[in-house]
Amino acid sequence: MDRHDARGWALWPLPLVAGLVPACAALAALWLSIALDLVPACNPLLDGCVSISRAARHDLPNHVFRALVLPAAVLQALTWVLCAAWLARAGSDARATLRVLPWLGLMVGISLVVYGTFLGTDGQIYRWLRRYGVIFYFGVSYLNMLLVSRALRRLARAGAMKPPARLDFWLIVLCAATLAVALAEVFVPPLLDDADLKDRAENLFEWWVAVGLTLFFAALARLWHGARFTASWKSDR
Repeated sequence: MDRHDARGWALWPLPLVAGLVPACAALAALWLSIALDLVPACNPLLDGCVSISRAARHDLPNHVFRALVLPAAVLQALTWVLCAAWLARAGSDARATLRVLPWLGLMVGISLVVYGTFLGTDGQIYRWLRRYGVIFYFGVSYLNMLLVSRALRRLARAGAMKPPARLDFWLIVLCAATLAVALAEVFVPPLLDDADLKDRAENLFEWWVAVGLTLFFAALARLWHGARFTASWKSDR
C-alpha cells in the first residue's frame, strides 16, 4: 500500500460501508418486521421495544438481514486489518496493537458471520452459537475501538498526525460513552423488578451500543479520507 501513489484506490469508503451496511440491515429488518406485523410499531432507540435479533429473526426480515450482514462481516474484518497498516504508516509505535489488531479483526468477522448464520435457527446449540457470536462481536469490536483510539491519541499528542475535527479526542469520548452504555446493559436490568421493563432496557442499550460502533466506523472513514490512505499496485511499466 502506498498512499502517495496516484493510481491507488481510496480506502476511506471501506470503513464507511462496513459500518453502515449492518446498520441498514438492522433498520431494514425492523421496518419489514413492523410492516409484516411481526413486531409492534415503535422506535427501539427510544423505548427498547424490540431487540435487533428479534427484529431480524423471522421470514423476509431474516433473509434481508443475513444478506447484508454476512458480507459486512468481511468488510469489518478487513477494516480492522487495514487499521494496523494505517497506524503503522502514520508512525505508530504501539507494536502490540499493530500485531494484535489484524487477529482481533478476524475474530470480529468470524463472530458476526456466526451470529448472522444462526440467527433465526432453532435448537440449543444454535441459540448458544448465536448468543456468544453477538457477545464476542460487540466485545472484540469494542476492544478494537479502544486500541485504535489509544494509538491515534498518542500519534496526535506526538505531533505525528493531526486528526480532523479533533477526532482523536472525540473517539476517546465515544469509547467512554459506549462503555457506559454497555455497563448499563449489564447492571441496570437486574435492578428492575418488571420483566417487560428489563427486556426494554436490554434492548435499548443494545441498540445504542450498535450506534456507537457505527459512529466509530464513520469516524475511521473521515480519518482515512483526511490521511489519503490508499491501496495501490506496482507495475514494472
